[in-house]
Amino acid sequence: MGDHRPDVLFVCIHNAGRSQMAAALLAHHGGDRVLVRSAGTAPADTINPAVVEAMAELGIDLNATGAFPKRLDDATVEASDVVITMGCGDTCPFYPGKRYLDWVLDDPAGRDVDAVRPIRDEIDRRVRELLTELLPAATP
Repeated sequence: MGDHRPDVLFVCIHNAGRSQMAAALLAHHGGDRVLVRSAGTAPADTINPAVVEAMAELGIDLNATGAFPKRLDDATVEASDVVITMGCGDTCPFYPGKRYLDWVLDDPAGRDVDAVRPIRDEIDRRVRELLTELLPAATP
């Protein structure tokens, strides 16, 4: 990819759980080597508290990063190299020429931190794998 930093967008319905965890984990592992965004088709008012707690266990403070649920817009999708959807189905816009991945993951909505940890850990595994594809010379 040369000097181009891959731009990755994570999308779920409420942008309060899965996509927030994925974006935070990719930013954590990828640092300034990647551009990371997240959004939702129907954003919630706040990030799921169990998600905030689960991420804090890894040393990632979503409150301190200023993370909040954001509405998905066409410009964000158009600017992204890779769009990763997580349960938004047909409500996620599709643009030809973009690389799309659909990660089927349990929704952390309404779950406690014990139930969120395995979801977080699976997202972390997938994010690390994605990072090795995007930046082959890097080791997350």
